[in-house]
Amino acid sequence: RATPRPSRTRPPWSKPIWGSEMTAAMLELRNVNVSYSGDITILKDLTIAVQKGRITGIIGPNGAGKSTALKTMYRMLDVGAGDLLHRGEVITRIDQTELIRRGIAFVPQNHSVFGGLSVRDNLILGAWSIRKDRRRISEAIDRVYEIFPMLAEKDAAAADTLSGGQQRFLEIGRSLMTDPEVILFDEPSAMIAPKYSKQIYQFLTLMKERGKIVVLVDQNVRQCVNVSDHLYVLELGRNKIDCPTAAMSGNAEMMDLIAGWIAHKVD
Repeated sequence: RATPRPSRTRPPWSKPIWGSEMTAAMLELRNVNVSYSGDITILKDLTIAVQKGRITGIIGPNGAGKSTALKTMYRMLDVGAGDLLHRGEVITRIDQTELIRRGIAFVPQNHSVFGGLSVRDNLILGAWSIRKDRRRISEAIDRVYEIFPMLAEKDAAAADTLSGGQQRFLEIGRSLMTDPEVILFDEPSAMIAPKYSKQIYQFLTLMKERGKIVVLVDQNVRQCVNVSDHLYVLELGRNKIDCPTAAMSGNAEMMDLIAGWIAHKVD
């Protein structure tokens, strides 16, 4: 009779100030360290668990490591210690193309459209991993145009003729072309007009309603808090706070901490 294999010990979690009961995470950074240039450590024993059915917001002061955490989730940066997991499977060294095939998309902070190409061609580039499936690409474009009718009206227009807000919609639409399950947003409302910012936050809520898992890094603390179901507050690359957004309302320490980053108190 075979001897049972010993169970693997799960690495310890970083202890949050206010934590929720841990359930299976769709995407997870577990006790991660990330460094630039080999000796400048940005993330230090950081844990973030992204779960189904919610928008996960990541906030913190400038230099806290928010964008670095998001880029690490998307394999744009290498993990020095700790693990990146998808559905409980360690994917720390996975190829980024495989990450896309697994249904994970990323919308960067900086504008990344190809200005000389049409709106449609920009969207098609977002479907590179399914480039041989013309029917699926056509259906994906229709789906994007249903969400963003303005892009349908600009179908043949060069991307560089669009306004900054319209280009951000195009970037978001491009991320939807492979019908991802998880979408990582890095400062989606940065440097665009307020009317477009409002539409972007409405879009994030729509994505949640359609079953997408949203991870949001945002300097717009008020809006991030308003749309997020769960918050991670980072400070110097570490977990400062990990809590459901609903836990904020009665916690003076949390409110005072956030109020220090903005010119007014959080409602």
